[in-house]
Amino acid sequence: MKWSELSIHTTQEAVEPISNILHEAGASGVVIEDLADLMKERSTALGEIYQLDPTDYPEEGVLVKAYLPVNSFLGETVDGIKASINNLLLFDIDLGKNHITISEVNEEEWATAWKKYYHPVKISEKFTIVPTWEIYEPVSSDELIIELDPGMAFGTGTHPTTVLCIQALERTVKKDDTVIDVGTGSGVLSIAAAQLGAKQIDAYDLDQVAVDSAKLNCKINKVQEVVHVSQNNLLDGVEGPVDLIVSNILAEIIVRFIDQAYEVLKDNGTFITSGIIQNKKQEVKDALLAAGFKIEETMVMEDWVAFIAKKNAG
Repeated sequence: MKWSELSIHTTQEAVEPISNILHEAGASGVVIEDLADLMKERSTALGEIYQLDPTDYPEEGVLVKAYLPVNSFLGETVDGIKASINNLLLFDIDLGKNHITISEVNEEEWATAWKKYYHPVKISEKFTIVPTWEIYEPVSSDELIIELDPGMAFGTGTHPTTVLCIQALERTVKKDDTVIDVGTGSGVLSIAAAQLGAKQIDAYDLDQVAVDSAKLNCKINKVQEVVHVSQNNLLDGVEGPVDLIVSNILAEIIVRFIDQAYEVLKDNGTFITSGIIQNKKQEVKDALLAAGFKIEETMVMEDWVAFIAKKNAG
């Protein structure tokens, strides 16, 4: 089978929504080539650092790449992708150059191209993300391992917004907590909550493909008895009370269900929100405060922000 590589030259802010668009269009995984990755200082303690080739990266901005089968619908699919990306402007998302190129690759290149970018990475004090095809030996007895296959759904677990969420979960989840994961994607946050001792996690996503992928990832990590994944639009029809809600999605989407989150949480319950680019920080903060939340901590990584908020006791 022949495959087309679709490459979008954009900004860090647009990476997650564009990746989601590509996933919904039928891409089984995305490759993100970000110039900032070349500038990062990384610890070599876990042996997870690999030599990066500067020629693979743009001089500025970010390249988001996906692979689509060459068929009679390809032109229509690409047109739909372009239209969906342009619609992100309605949400004031900076698309940067927004330059799209298409090239043909053979099946072997498609199957392996993105894997060279993904290796075991320690993302917090306890957690290490490991691709399912690599063998990894824990460095310490209390290290928690999450195995993911990013070919199944968008989300390698190493993007700053996900890292912030997992670090926030690590600080807040208590044994036997009940948790809701809104917009679960690959299921990585639900898996983390389960490994931290939560007794029940309800994970929701509007995309059925993401639901199926999250279920599979939960099985890979042996938490399927604790994590219940289903299709749902945000918190519509969801009843509480629960101890904690976590959501790593666009700021524009978060503000839509903050009031619902407040109602579903127990008194003194925790609401973790991520996926927030710096220029949307104040908008989300104001919405949280207006709903009655108290901001306990503001976490920052690169251009991204996460909030740990508490529901005031009634």
